[in-house]
Amino acid sequence: MKFARKVWKLLVAVKDALVLALLLLFFGLLYALLSMRPTPGKVSEGALVIQLDGAVVEETADVTTTDLLVAQTTNANLPADVRARDVERALLAAAKDSKIKLVAIDLSRFTGGGFVHLRDIGAAMDAVRKAGKPVLTYADTYADDGTQLAAHASEAWVNPMGGALAVGPGGNNLYFGTLLQKLKINAHVFRVGTYKTFVEPYTRDGPSPAAIESYTDLYGGLWRNWQADVKKARPKANLALVTGDPVGWLKASGGDFAKASQAAGLIDRIGTPSDFASRVAQLSGAEASDKPSGQLVGTQLATYLAAHPESRSGAQIGVVTIAGNIVDGEAGPGTAGGDRIAQALDDALSNDIKALVVRIDSPGGSVLASERIRRSIERYKQKGIPIVASMGNVAASGGYWVSTPAQYVFAEPGTITGSIGVFGILPSFERALADIGVSSGGVKTTPLSGQPDLLGGLSPELEQIVQIGIENAYAKFLGIVGKARGKTPQQVDGIAQGRVWTGERARENGLIDGFGDLDAALAYAAKAAKLGNAAWQVKYIGRKEDPLNALLLQMYRKRGTGGDISAFAARRQRMQLATALNQAEAMVSGQGMQAMCLECPGVPSTATLRSSAGLGTIGWMKQLVLLVN
Repeated sequence: MKFARKVWKLLVAVKDALVLALLLLFFGLLYALLSMRPTPGKVSEGALVIQLDGAVVEETADVTTTDLLVAQTTNANLPADVRARDVERALLAAAKDSKIKLVAIDLSRFTGGGFVHLRDIGAAMDAVRKAGKPVLTYADTYADDGTQLAAHASEAWVNPMGGALAVGPGGNNLYFGTLLQKLKINAHVFRVGTYKTFVEPYTRDGPSPAAIESYTDLYGGLWRNWQADVKKARPKANLALVTGDPVGWLKASGGDFAKASQAAGLIDRIGTPSDFASRVAQLSGAEASDKPSGQLVGTQLATYLAAHPESRSGAQIGVVTIAGNIVDGEAGPGTAGGDRIAQALDDALSNDIKALVVRIDSPGGSVLASERIRRSIERYKQKGIPIVASMGNVAASGGYWVSTPAQYVFAEPGTITGSIGVFGILPSFERALADIGVSSGGVKTTPLSGQPDLLGGLSPELEQIVQIGIENAYAKFLGIVGKARGKTPQQVDGIAQGRVWTGERARENGLIDGFGDLDAALAYAAKAAKLGNAAWQVKYIGRKEDPLNALLLQMYRKRGTGGDISAFAARRQRMQLATALNQAEAMVSGQGMQAMCLECPGVPSTATLRSSAGLGTIGWMKQLVLLVN
C-alpha cells in the first residue's frame, strides 16, 4: 500500500508538472502572438476593398470590459470604428499602386463621420479616379454622410430596397425643464456666456433666442459646405429637388426610393450585393465570388495598410491626438482622458521630438482636464519646440482651450470651433424628498458645512461660490485665448460668450490662422523645426497598438446587414436615445466645471456614446443601446 501511495503521489506530481508546463507554454505562446508585429499581408492584383462597418473617427476606441460583457450577454456586435487617416492614406497609396485596379467601398454598415473627415476621404477618392482607376461605393441606404462619399464615386450603387438621403444638419434637442419641475428636482445651473447653451435643456422647455441664432448660423454654414462638396463632385445632382420637395421627388418615381435617388443623380446604379460584387470582379479581372451575399474579392484595408506602413525614418514630429470628450482621469483612446494625455506628453518630452502637432477633434469637456493638457503642451514651448494645432471636425470649448499653446492654428472651412464659455450643473432633490416625507437637519459650524448637500439643498453661500468659480474660469479662458491670439480679454469676450463658429467665421474672427488638413500642419511643423529637405517621420504620442484589442475585435465582430430606410430610422432612434442618456448622465454624474459644446454635431462613434463614469445604470443602458444590432 505504501508503494502504491508513493506511485500515486508521483503520478499526481507528474500530472501537476505537465499541467503547469502546458499552462506556461500556452501563455507564453499567447504573449508571443500578441507581442509580435503583424506581418505585412500580400497585396493581390485587383481591387482594394474598404468596408466601413462603423463610424469614421479621428481615434478609434479600445474594446472595454463592458463591451465584452454586453456583447456576450446580448449576442450583440462590437463596434468597428475606422480611423479616417487610415482610409485616406490607403486611398492615396492605391492611386499610385500598379497592383490596384479599382477601389470598392462598402458602406452598408457605415454609421457616419464628421464633414471634415469625409471631405478629406472624398478628396482621396478623387485622386484615385484622377489616376484612371474606378471608385465604387455600395450601401443599402445612404444618409448624408454616405451620400457625401458616394458623390465622389465613379459608380455609386444602392440596394433596390434602399436609396440616398440629403436631410441636412439640425434637428431637435430634448429639454427637461418642465419634467424637472414636475419631479421637483432643482437643477442648479452656473454659467458664463450668452450662447453657452449646453445648460438650457435642464432649465428650459425649448431653445433660447440666442441658441436659435447660434444654431442657425452654425448649421447654415455646415449645410453650405456639405452642398458645395457634393455639387463639386457631382455637378448634375439635383439637390434642390431632393431637399426642397422630398415628397414630390419620391412620388415622381412612383414611390421607388432607389429609382428616385438615381433620377436625382445621387447614385448611379441599382443592384443587389451580388450584383455589386460581380461588377467589382469584372472591373478588377478577378473571378466573382459564388456566395449569394456578394462577398467582395480583393485586398482588405487592414492588409493593405500593413503592406504600406508609414515612414519610420528621419527626424520625429510628434502628434498628440485629443479626440472625443475631454474628461478627468485615464479614459481613452477615443475619449480624451486628461491624465492619460498629459502623462503621455510628459513622457515623450524627453524624446528627440523636433516639433509637436496637436490634433484636435473634440467638443470639449472638463475644464480641469483641458488645462492639464494645455500645461503639458506648454512645456514643449518652454523647451523651444515648435507647436502647431490641427483642428478636425470640431475643436470647441475645451477643444479650443488645448489649441492655445500653438504658434499656428490650422482648421478647415467646415471645422466647428469657438464655444469659449464655462458652465457647471448641480442637481438637488430636497423638494422631491419633502413630497414623500423626507426632510433634513443638523448642526453646522460654517455656512459651507455639509455642502454640497444634494439631498438637503445647496446653501446660498455655496451657490455664490460656485458661480464665482465659473466666472473666474471664464476669465482665465479669455486670458489664455487673448495671449495666444494677440487680443485683449475684452476683445476675446466679444467673440466668445459660448458662441460656436465654423472654420470660415473663426478665421474672420482671428480664432485660427489658416486653412489646412493634418498634412498641412505636419508640413508647417517640419518647416518651423527647420528640417529643410531632410526626411522626417510622424510619431504618435500616447497611442500604442494593442494586439489583444485587435484580436478581441476579430473574435466578437459580426457583419450584419445595413437595412432599408426603416432600419436607418431605427438606428437614428437608438442614437437619439443614447444622446438623451448622455444628457441625463451629465446632470447626475457630479462633473466639475465644463467647457463643452452642445451645438457641435457629434459622430456616433463608440467612445462618444460610452459612459465615462464606469458601469453605472446609465452606462449600462448606453452600452446596450450602442451595441444592439
